[in-house]
Amino acid sequence: MTPQDRFLVVAPVAAGKEPALRALLHSMNTEPGMADPRNGVVPFAQFDRLHFARLVLLDDALQADLRVHGVEPMRLPTCLVFLADCDGPADDVLADLAERARPGLARIFAHCEGFTDATELLAWMRAREQPSAASFVNWVGRSVRQIREESALQRALAARVPRRPLAAPGEGERVRRELAAWVKSEVDAGRLALTPDAPTPFGWQLAKLANLVGVPLIGILALPLLIVGAPLFVFLLRRREESDPELCPRPRPADLEALQELEDREITNQYTAIGAVKPGLFRRWLLTVLLVLTSFACRQIFTRGYLARVQTIHFAHWFFFDDKTRVVFVSNYDGSHQGYMDDFINKVGWGLNLLFSNGVGWPRTRWLVHGGSRIEQKFKYYQRRHQVPTQVWYKAYPGLALVELNRNHRIREGLQQATMSDAQALAWLGLL
Repeated sequence: MTPQDRFLVVAPVAAGKEPALRALLHSMNTEPGMADPRNGVVPFAQFDRLHFARLVLLDDALQADLRVHGVEPMRLPTCLVFLADCDGPADDVLADLAERARPGLARIFAHCEGFTDATELLAWMRAREQPSAASFVNWVGRSVRQIREESALQRALAARVPRRPLAAPGEGERVRRELAAWVKSEVDAGRLALTPDAPTPFGWQLAKLANLVGVPLIGILALPLLIVGAPLFVFLLRRREESDPELCPRPRPADLEALQELEDREITNQYTAIGAVKPGLFRRWLLTVLLVLTSFACRQIFTRGYLARVQTIHFAHWFFFDDKTRVVFVSNYDGSHQGYMDDFINKVGWGLNLLFSNGVGWPRTRWLVHGGSRIEQKFKYYQRRHQVPTQVWYKAYPGLALVELNRNHRIREGLQQATMSDAQALAWLGLL
């Protein structure tokens, strides 16, 4: 199994260079926000381990929200963010990009502070990498190669399967066997590819085991302190929940139009949002602990198609910025933005509240999980206001939603079974 990884490079944009950088990023697209896979700057399609990639400009506009807490915000530079989800170690993919796309990446980063013609690109990017606080992968081990091969398999079988009723006993299994034999001949002839899974890296398995043991162990060791400190925690939490100001104005029409222009151009959409963490150590520490637990759940539990009850997310990440005073959330999801938000409200509203109620202006919560995102209109205003346009976004398998990825994998698994009952075979043929 090839596990997935991600990298995020953050670089402040040099003074006066933002307009030229925006123009360069725009030139990489075929339509607003949608990268040309073979664009002349960073030809993403040449890198077959990339699932998704994006380039985003993040400014400090929402820092002004800190004033509702009586805090005068610091002036922060506009930053360029380069984020990608990939197969295998992110460092290897970053090195491959630095080697084979150096001219284009150098053109992009030349607009950032500290980058010159003499800069060693890979070292510069590594020095500006930001680790994720928590990351979700829809199906750990499902590689770009597997997705593409299984899609090609489905198309080939769909073109060959008989389009007539199969009424005779045993005919479904007979047709399945014939198709399996045909696929084997196509693979042997090199016209189809079904690459076996690579061995799971030992280091990745060891790190997952250490996480599985280490996080609960720390929790057990900390349990006496947690019990003793629980009354104080409850008091501090409720005092803040009752007094923290809400800030959920309707988004400006021009901002909303700019976001909507980038959406629904593909069956999958991107989402990028940023916001300030509520001032004070209490919220910062609470959010840190909650993201550690989220990371644990995503690594150990939610690895086969689900993030809690939501099934439409390909990848999602939380990143701390600026000494944990800001959080960036990014995701790639199937369907419309409205459906995505409704999914969260109806299925994991409590989870949204746990994490995002620590952000400035979030709709008021009770006991961390109640209220908040359940106050639908305020929540929808809030998340749209914190969303930022993604200037360049790449998807390695356009037109394929998670439901198709799952179907195609079931087709492949069905071919590999030695025998099926006729009912099972007919159900498998129905997938084609």
